[in-house]
Amino acid sequence: MAAGRPVQVYLDLLSQPCRAVYILLTCTKIPHKVHAVALRKGEHRTPEFTNMNLMQKVPVLVDSGFILTESDAILKYLATQYDVPEHWYPRQPQQRARVDEYTAWHHTNTRAHAAKVFILEVALNNALSNLKNTLDKLETMFLRRQPFLCGDDITVADLLAICELMQPLGAGRDILKDHPQLQRWRSRVQSAVGKSFDEAHAVLYLNIIHPPTLKNQLGSNPVGNL
Repeated sequence: MAAGRPVQVYLDLLSQPCRAVYILLTCTKIPHKVHAVALRKGEHRTPEFTNMNLMQKVPVLVDSGFILTESDAILKYLATQYDVPEHWYPRQPQQRARVDEYTAWHHTNTRAHAAKVFILEVALNNALSNLKNTLDKLETMFLRRQPFLCGDDITVADLLAICELMQPLGAGRDILKDHPQLQRWRSRVQSAVGKSFDEAHAVLYLNIIHPPTLKNQLGSNPVGNL
């Protein structure tokens, strides 16, 4: 069925489902107009957008006053409402059922797991960037001319700091590996408190997740060689 007027679609191409809708529209040459909605700027929360989709999510399709949300529904609507090659959403019942079978599975599997990795990678990159700034400040502000954070002797400040900076080791990440000044400070703290250091961190050592090469480098003492 040919379109009387261009389909209006509200998309943010940082969104995976929006990209799928965009690709189908452009590949099949369905007349359309894209309205960019920047999720990162909160444009999906405006009153105008909320009037179209109370869920405040993209994509949204508007076709001659008919409003449709959810990418799965939009893709199938476009493939059946417009004159596009049948392979996009086959009319043959069993072939169509195979497409429906996958799209039902997709949302709690492919989409859920791939999206989670993206979100965690972004969050991790931000966290590592913020952590690097903190480590730099520890070196330049607190350890610039002294062996411990607050002077020539160990204090409770060192205990608080070292316990936090040891924590990522439990996930296999030595955050001090590129900070030799902090590594030397860690060794001084460890020497100052003696066996209490390893006793306190024993439960952390048991849960360390190391790649094989790192395991080999660490040997039996996860911290002694760091």
